[in-house]
Amino acid sequence: MADRTPILPAHIENTVRAIAEVHAEHHQKTTPMQRVVNSMTAGAGRPAAVGILTLTVIGWMAANLAVFWSGQEPWDPPPFPWLSGAVSLVALYTSLLILTTQRHDDELASHREQLTLELAILNEQKSAKIIQLIEEMRRDSPHLANRMDHEAHAMSTSADPQAVLNAIRTTHQELSP
Repeated sequence: MADRTPILPAHIENTVRAIAEVHAEHHQKTTPMQRVVNSMTAGAGRPAAVGILTLTVIGWMAANLAVFWSGQEPWDPPPFPWLSGAVSLVALYTSLLILTTQRHDDELASHREQLTLELAILNEQKSAKIIQLIEEMRRDSPHLANRMDHEAHAMSTSADPQAVLNAIRTTHQELSP
């Protein structure tokens, strides 16, 4: 019984579904090459990858030293220039994999930020409308004293997003060193 999913109100289920659709659309737009890069980055980020890399480096060095100590010419004598080159190449590819994956993930984050901003603006407009309706109800009610609430009046007006953005820019410019 504890594993049953609770029944959620429709507006919450719709919100969860909308967010899941944003993620699903992002995943569907992923190219096959991007999927390969994501898989490689995920694999490189696992603890096992550190162990495999460590064992590979130790094995390379041990094999070269064993050949050297047996009196033969090792393929990569100390200080192991081929190993250094290989490690540098792996580091370069790892960096590029991480950057590519991050860029792809940033696209999804940008969509979420846009959705969050749109919802915040919509919520601000809804709040302003609710305040307008409450103030109208207060004015129209014969049982409530009719008084002017300047703060409620100011809050009942929806903010202009462009004006808010301009105010933020101006404030940041004034406070920047």
